[in-house]
Amino acid sequence: MTFDRVLKGGVVVNHDGAAVRDLGINNGRIAHIGSIDAAEAGEVVDCTGLHILPGVIDSQVHFREPGPSHKEDLESGSRAAVLGGVTTVFEMPNTDPLTTSEAALADKVQRGHHRMHSDFAFWVGGTRENARDVAELERLPGAAGIKVFMGSSTGSLLVEDDEGVTEILSNTRRRAAFHSEDEYRLRSRLGERVEGDPASHPIWRDVEAALLCTQRLVRIAEATGARIHVLHISTAEEIDFLAAHKENATCEATPHHLTMTDADYATLGTLLQMNPPVRSARHQQGVWKGIEQGIIDVLGSDHAPHTLEEKAKSYPASPSGMTGVQTLVPIMLDHVANGRLSLQRFVDLTSAGPQRIFGLAGKGRIAVGYDADLTIVDLKRRETIRNSWIGSKSQWTPYDGKQVTGWPVGTFVRGNKVMWEGELVESARGEVARFGEALKRR
Repeated sequence: MTFDRVLKGGVVVNHDGAAVRDLGINNGRIAHIGSIDAAEAGEVVDCTGLHILPGVIDSQVHFREPGPSHKEDLESGSRAAVLGGVTTVFEMPNTDPLTTSEAALADKVQRGHHRMHSDFAFWVGGTRENARDVAELERLPGAAGIKVFMGSSTGSLLVEDDEGVTEILSNTRRRAAFHSEDEYRLRSRLGERVEGDPASHPIWRDVEAALLCTQRLVRIAEATGARIHVLHISTAEEIDFLAAHKENATCEATPHHLTMTDADYATLGTLLQMNPPVRSARHQQGVWKGIEQGIIDVLGSDHAPHTLEEKAKSYPASPSGMTGVQTLVPIMLDHVANGRLSLQRFVDLTSAGPQRIFGLAGKGRIAVGYDADLTIVDLKRRETIRNSWIGSKSQWTPYDGKQVTGWPVGTFVRGNKVMWEGELVESARGEVARFGEALKRR
């Protein structure tokens, strides 16, 4: 057998454990796992001393296109993704115009095709106006599913009432994703914001706002028989609650909620401002409990860039959001190096988990017949994250100056060697991801 490309000598991490194996790739898919003679390869990539992971999937990014593309677009956001070892992204619907229709989704798919460096899918925004159509919208090519904002964030998508959420979930058939903060409580607590003090952000958007909304959402999901995915869990109380409601609900953690605490507002100020907020060390430990106990199903970056000029506005005029897609892998590998997270759990959270709960077809595993999406990392490499490394148009990271152990060395998307040693080495070839529940019926 001959192969288009062979990755030799790396430690392959897959369903069979972690061991030194060669990978043979043909026509963009994994064709063989085992020992392969170099003579059988069109190209050999030496991976000695490196770990080969299933391609990392970031199921929550905001790339701003169409809309305020001065701070990000599909090309620049996906460039940041592959520079950080991410092979597939799910992009959010709070663009301008909103991604709430078949035409808007098709426009994004067209914009992304062979212009994005990673593979991609797009969440479709759930609204009162399209609630009856969500069963069709969520099965369209390129749709990751339906996303609903129950609390206001960036953009104008908002369905805060139980009736609106019930109508949407009564019609969904796939898993729907939610920004879970109680809008009624947020409105009632606007006075808790302190001018010029971003540390008041988690006081305004408090624990109760998150917990109340997640409790409401789970009740509705159980009543309608719907499957839900709660994004960016930020409180210990939500972890304890969701542990008892896993039949209907999956959930996500973010690197910033696992890595930073409210003590960091003193040095980062509005650069740390996110929705839901970074909270106290007690809540960080609670989210880690969710990781350790298997309650958290996936990691997502919630990459939501704004320019430094926009972030420099005085709180609360400053926008919420930070870059994150490029730093997801090194930040979490640093937790692996520090013994907080196993490498196998990292793979579960970033590859197997997204494949399992969202039903991705041909991704999420290193297995024969699957797409050759691969994240190649050096677990021993020490690097310092710098703003100058960031590929996002916004060109900053809250981790600027942070030294980490563990670094993305290569990114392969469907067998294409997209990134190697920090450089883009092929033109953009990103294609739409496929989902088992939305494949064309024959």
